[in-house]
Amino acid sequence: MSPHPPPRLNASRQVAIREAWLDQLREAALDPALPIIDPHHHLWDRADERYELAELLQDTATGHDIRATIFVQCASMYRAEGPEEMRPLGETEYVNGIASASASGRYGRLRACAGIIGFVDLTLGDRVAPLLEAHRAAAGPRFRGVRNRTAWHPSPEVRSNLIGPPPGPLGDPRFVDGARELARQGLVLDVWAYHTQLPLVVALARAVPELTVVVNHCGGPLGIGPYAGRRAEALAEWRAAVMPLAALPNVMMKLGGLAMEVGGHDFDLADRPPTSETLAEAWRPVIATLLEAFGAPRCMFESNFPVDKGMCSYGVLWNAFKRLAQGASAAERAALFAGTAARVYGLDPALVQTS
Repeated sequence: MSPHPPPRLNASRQVAIREAWLDQLREAALDPALPIIDPHHHLWDRADERYELAELLQDTATGHDIRATIFVQCASMYRAEGPEEMRPLGETEYVNGIASASASGRYGRLRACAGIIGFVDLTLGDRVAPLLEAHRAAAGPRFRGVRNRTAWHPSPEVRSNLIGPPPGPLGDPRFVDGARELARQGLVLDVWAYHTQLPLVVALARAVPELTVVVNHCGGPLGIGPYAGRRAEALAEWRAAVMPLAALPNVMMKLGGLAMEVGGHDFDLADRPPTSETLAEAWRPVIATLLEAFGAPRCMFESNFPVDKGMCSYGVLWNAFKRLAQGASAAERAALFAGTAARVYGLDPALVQTS
């Protein structure tokens, strides 16, 4: 073993990916004929990591039937010039180019980035509408909504964003105005918030009941900073915060993102990567609670790759999800792995039809 192991977190505050470590474990895909839409992944070309179409294709080629994916904003390929509020348009343009390449069929059946969640600052008031229209013009029907930088906690130890946001904007009245414009244009709002912020998400969803709100990463149960070593207490607090969301029919839940450092798991510190059984057992308290509270028609499993790749491989991740859904009916499994995502993000139903 090297006397100077690499740092656990990379420059983006994510668990560093170690391909050689991940390669120690390969699992055959469980239920390989089950159609999957991965509703949450990122693409980027950063100084410390490259994850673009080639890397996505390599990860998805693990025996699972991945039919399509949804890209979610991550401050990638912003324009270098022009008005500040227009620069995130570069990300939508970049991803739409990758989606177009995938749609050619040259790279196989997968339709990468069939839906795009971009970035528009919803606190910009009257400027929100034309900005949304510009993203729609750039990506056409692939543009399905936005996500802002919202995950925040006062503890300096709790951070999961490349760029640390201020305590807002979820509590900003202008954010609600921007959310109403999203709803008027038939678009979706993705929200990444820690469990300590979920009351703000509840207030937002109640204020704009016509808007579909997709809560990312199981509602952000924290396990570091002030919650380190207090998993039972933290989960009880998370459960109390997430239940009011389940009572709101316009709120959907993404099941995943539990292999981030902020969740408190440390699978990456072991000599070998975790098996799907290990992941399923660790995540069962959270996933089971959400499945019971929201139901399959309002839940969708997500990879959150490459962020979660620091702790587990793509194929093992989906095996863990399939283990967690073993008690579900065939119709519920179809919803959890593809149907809910297709409906919420307006994807072509033909993507998930069985051959």
